[in-house]
Amino acid sequence: MTRREILTSTGSVAFLAQLTPRLQSQTVPNPKGHLGMGGAPTAFGAHNGGGRGPSAAARDASTPGVRGSGRGPGVPPEEFIDYCHSLGLGGAEVAQPPTDAAGIARLKDKIQSYDMHVIFNIPLPASEADVDRFDTSVKAAHDIGAFGLHAALTGRRYEEFKTLAEYQKSFERNQMMVALAEPVLRKRKVRLALENHKGWRAIEQAAWMKRLSSEYVGVHFDFGNNVSFLEDPLFTLETLKPWIFSGHIKDMAVQPYEDGFLLSEVPLGEGFFDLKKMVDILRQKDPNMPLDLEMITRDPLKVPIYTEQYWATFQDVPGQQVARMMQIIQKNPPRKPLPTIAGLDLPARKKLEEDYNVACIRYARQNLGL
Repeated sequence: MTRREILTSTGSVAFLAQLTPRLQSQTVPNPKGHLGMGGAPTAFGAHNGGGRGPSAAARDASTPGVRGSGRGPGVPPEEFIDYCHSLGLGGAEVAQPPTDAAGIARLKDKIQSYDMHVIFNIPLPASEADVDRFDTSVKAAHDIGAFGLHAALTGRRYEEFKTLAEYQKSFERNQMMVALAEPVLRKRKVRLALENHKGWRAIEQAAWMKRLSSEYVGVHFDFGNNVSFLEDPLFTLETLKPWIFSGHIKDMAVQPYEDGFLLSEVPLGEGFFDLKKMVDILRQKDPNMPLDLEMITRDPLKVPIYTEQYWATFQDVPGQQVARMMQIIQKNPPRKPLPTIAGLDLPARKKLEEDYNVACIRYARQNLGL
């Protein structure tokens, strides 16, 4: 479909009119279709209405410390898919699918015509009472032709919990929600990928996946999140690799501060990750694995590893692992000042976000085969 056809398609005119001529002129066509890099809503927070992507209300479950998986942009899924396609991206991660016959048919036709992958965020059942609702949405995702589902069930463990017992209770509830979801996923033959979302160490998540032993539940590998647990990204990747279905691709930079280190997403190629090696490992596992860009434009995150609170929920973290990460921090100072949005109004944030995302897309085309 040409750009003119995109701009004149039903329902997309008002949304795509927001694209600046500067951004349109810098996009790079994606000849790989659904095999190319897609877009995660968190990479387009300013564009999607000023937030970082998902709404807190949509993600929080009724129990404190437990989140659902209903993250998505502040625009309808069809419009976010249009936007990602206009950037030359090969897929999109969106919120819940429509469940009416007309909506299902319309969205299915769109992703097929664009040759894109789509991943849905459907809140997992928090109790038996939610299973039928979950089943209806999963069936819709299947009928649309989704690659699968994504869920981010946790916040930042070292910020959210004060004691090991609190963390363990949350982890037990995460496991219960997935156990309720698994029979539905198996029935509908739809796969769910659980993001390593700063909640579980790689060995904890891997042990859970091994216990569960389901071909329909695996890992959505975020390239950078477990750096906050002092894990070398390649260690996290290799530990979780047997269960990885999909991923969020990003690059990260780190910088010391008084209580630990600052952690920031940066444009691809500007951080300390060996992105080519990581992508090659994932492509060798599954040449069709979707990798969605998640360059989150925000202030640096504080990882307070020199405080007692940081360690309250961790047990038996190997000293060698900590030393390895500290070595990485010391040997890889930021190439540029870490991104920040403090003091920027929404138009300025949107421009900065667009600049970073276009730089990422270009880097991925030229260096990563995405």
